[in-house]
Amino acid sequence: MNEKLAFSIAEVCATANFGRTTAYQFIKTGALRAVKMGRRTVVLSEDLRSFLSNLPSARDESRNK
Repeated sequence: MNEKLAFSIAEVCATANFGRTTAYQFIKTGALRAVKMGRRTVVLSEDLRSFLSNLPSARDESRNK
């Protein structure tokens, strides 16, 4: 079992290539689910995967401009 089960906010940012503020905005709006482990905020692997797979494609995004 080498797959990570949970990511810290810093790991989420590095994996998804966005900043800490953006990560917390996604969490605040409910787009990205996070859980607390004591004082630490973590994102479960399945929640990060779901969040990333539900983002609009670049092709869809270009139609809105």
